[in-house]
Amino acid sequence: MNEATLESRLKQFGLSEKEIKTYLTILENGEAKASTIADDTGVSKRYVYSICEKLEDRGFVDVNDHVVPTMISARPPEEVIELLSSRLEEIEPALDQRFSETAARKQRFDVIKSRVTVIKRVREYIESAEQEIMVAIPEGYLPEVADELADARERGVMVLLLISDVDEPASILDGQDRQVSSVVRAWSRGLPILVAADEQMGIASPAEMVTRSNSDDRAIALVQGQIVPIIGGSFLANYWPFAEELYVADPVALPQDYGSFRHAVLQATLHDRAEATVYARATAQRVGEDEEFRTISGTVVDTHQGLVEPATNTIPIQHSLVMELDGERVTVGGPDSFLEDYEARKVTLDHGD
Repeated sequence: MNEATLESRLKQFGLSEKEIKTYLTILENGEAKASTIADDTGVSKRYVYSICEKLEDRGFVDVNDHVVPTMISARPPEEVIELLSSRLEEIEPALDQRFSETAARKQRFDVIKSRVTVIKRVREYIESAEQEIMVAIPEGYLPEVADELADARERGVMVLLLISDVDEPASILDGQDRQVSSVVRAWSRGLPILVAADEQMGIASPAEMVTRSNSDDRAIALVQGQIVPIIGGSFLANYWPFAEELYVADPVALPQDYGSFRHAVLQATLHDRAEATVYARATAQRVGEDEEFRTISGTVVDTHQGLVEPATNTIPIQHSLVMELDGERVTVGGPDSFLEDYEARKVTLDHGD
């Protein structure tokens, strides 16, 4: 990296031109007197002291005024980089709190008139899912999306699959050579086709759109962060609890970071049932309080959930971790929680010592 580029990078961390010149001079000397730095930079000795005090406050140099003359030394670059990185990490929760995911994804609302387009859009949203996806689809159309579901599962997405119009639940997954879902449930009744991916992309369609060739029904497909969670909530509250559980995947290896809080709750539940200790670290704030998000950590002692049987939540949309925190048990939910003690943006699960 040439000197001009280096100076440009340092400016991005808020250093002025004179501060940069002073800092680079100290780096080249390793340790120097204020008079030496003043001679090399062409600024007054008094101004060198002022600049060095600022550089010391930022962690770039150390000023030793316990000796005569005062000596200024550069801190090892790796320590400076580590310090800058930690400061960036400290502000990440506050930035996340202010960042609107819906603003980052272009909103969209489409009315769909054909079966082919419905299936095409289902595939598209499954392929685009990064954290979680809920899908309700008739058994006869499972083969048309099975590969996309298996791909999503293999890239770490939590997949909740509800298969409708099922005659023989025991054989429903016969012929599938890959795991298509984290949890599979079946229902003998006909249900709407529903998709909710990452709380951003959704589909709601009458089943007749794909099961009848002459249907006049219409489906909707949308990318909208305020409406799609309603589709997901309907899936979890009105259909998922009443379907028969056919398959639950094994818990994944830890540690893992989760942007989907429901996925973290599912994995914590599965590990707990396997009698493995689970430790959670979450970026969270107390519900109902206007405080900065901070890191909380503790052992997971229980979960409230309805993703796998037996359900332990009090209402279908409740999915939370019960953690041992500073000697007391607290409940932690996902973004916009209101039943729990804390709401969390991100969570990391690991095995406790």
